[in-house]
Amino acid sequence: MLGIVGPPGVGKSTLAQALAREVGERAAYLPMDGFHLPQARLRALGTRDRMGAPETFDAAGYADLVDAVVASPGMPLTAPGFDRTVEEPVADGVRIDASARLVVTEGNYLLLPGGDWERARVRMAAVWQLRLADETRRERLLARHIAFGKSPAEALEWMTRVDEPNARLVQSYAARADLIIDVT
Repeated sequence: MLGIVGPPGVGKSTLAQALAREVGERAAYLPMDGFHLPQARLRALGTRDRMGAPETFDAAGYADLVDAVVASPGMPLTAPGFDRTVEEPVADGVRIDASARLVVTEGNYLLLPGGDWERARVRMAAVWQLRLADETRRERLLARHIAFGKSPAEALEWMTRVDEPNARLVQSYAARADLIIDVT
């Protein structure tokens, strides 16, 4: 299992999907996004306004799935996917076929120490941290928010209030990565 980590908008999904495609049927792509807590649960917890922060994910569920992938090679598994248009997890949206010998996972918090994030990390063969100039990363992130329905003002507000504090947290643990890759 290979982990790809980095702040929001750095290109984790793009690289992880490209690696899995390049390897072919012997690889699978496992995004962490499917482990976002559902909107109703976030509202009940009072964390909807911070969706994307570490505490708004089912870290235990993610770590359990990582454990299952590593402990049961050759066993087909499913994982939740994520629908960005409604910002909700989708049950069984990701399939890991029995032929997969490499699972490429990606997410913001793969290097966070302690708890379930650490439990998931120790099961990965390596974790690569992506870096991108902040200005470019922010431009891409803003465009993504707008493409999925936020107004430019809403996108900028969300990015400033939620994404950037998360980005600083993710970057603060970059030294824990096995490899740091500068992307363009």
